[in-house]
Amino acid sequence: MRIVSSLFRGFDPLLVSSAVILSLLGLVTMYSFSGENIYFHRQILWLAIATFLMLCATIPDYRFMRTGNSIIWLYTVISVALVCIFFVGAITLGAQSRFNLGFFSLQPAEPAKLVLILLLAKFFSKRHVEISQFKHIFVSGLYTLIFFALVFLQPDFGSAIILFSIWFGMVLVAGISWRHLLIVATIGTIVFSGLWLFGFQDYQKQRIMTFLHPLADIRGTGYNAYQSTIAVGSGSLLGKGIGYGTQSKLQFLPEYETDFVFAAFAEEWGFVGVLLLFSLFGLLIYRILRISIFAYSNFERLFGAGVAVLIVSHFTIHIGMNIGLLPVTGTTVPFLSYGGSHLLTEYLALGILMGMNKTSVTTERVRLAGD
Repeated sequence: MRIVSSLFRGFDPLLVSSAVILSLLGLVTMYSFSGENIYFHRQILWLAIATFLMLCATIPDYRFMRTGNSIIWLYTVISVALVCIFFVGAITLGAQSRFNLGFFSLQPAEPAKLVLILLLAKFFSKRHVEISQFKHIFVSGLYTLIFFALVFLQPDFGSAIILFSIWFGMVLVAGISWRHLLIVATIGTIVFSGLWLFGFQDYQKQRIMTFLHPLADIRGTGYNAYQSTIAVGSGSLLGKGIGYGTQSKLQFLPEYETDFVFAAFAEEWGFVGVLLLFSLFGLLIYRILRISIFAYSNFERLFGAGVAVLIVSHFTIHIGMNIGLLPVTGTTVPFLSYGGSHLLTEYLALGILMGMNKTSVTTERVRLAGD
């Protein structure tokens, strides 16, 4: 009974409901297109595991993470996994980004995002008063750079952008000065120029050029983006109906269950369905930020902000590339797209956040009782 009471003390029904409904909408999209329902059945299993993991993650008291070396150990383990993937990782769609474990595969770049949020939350919370010193921005950038470089070299350009977005977003929330922001922007420009000259593969350069001129090569590099915009536009106001999305059913739209799941959803559900999707994500982010604002300490506040940045950056980049505003980078929609690694990470993040909320609720009750 004590565990059950502890479980529901920081539980946020609106937060969980919005995430689960998004996952169910993703399942409906997969069911309508997957033929033998391979993706549908696998995603049901992943959703069940992710939900159980989320509930378990609400139980611990995460104040222990503010002290000790537990986060550093997690960071080290993920770093080793990202290195090992170059030797034993499976190659999928040109990227060596996952471990093939037989009946399922694991993509370490996904938990790396959560671990980076925890690490930066701890780092900035310990230096909140002196955050204006540029050395702290620099050190936090080095932590991020290790993950960024290892993921970028796989090459997984989408996840690398998300890792950078997490760092940049948390730096802004932590209180960086505008002068330091200008320095960071200058360094970023120099790094991007170096990557363009020496780091980017030809296909990655071509994707960026397609972003600048999306209709220049619709039969080649711009094909996916072009078909995606057709799918989104053809949904009109009410959509074509579940199971009647021709762009996906006739296989004009590639990777409809992952990279282009928004386009597949918009074609079937139309503008009304897209409004529902945006409303659910808006509610999700609102509840995350609300928990963050009333958190027990800066560590919990920064963690909540980092989770919000993770979801917003994923959502924004995915929608942008599906409607032709951003280059195609292979980024999923949180809770909606097919895949176990990202789903487990996202539900685990919500579980940890609610576990931290439990501490805040308990502390507030003790304070009120004392008054």
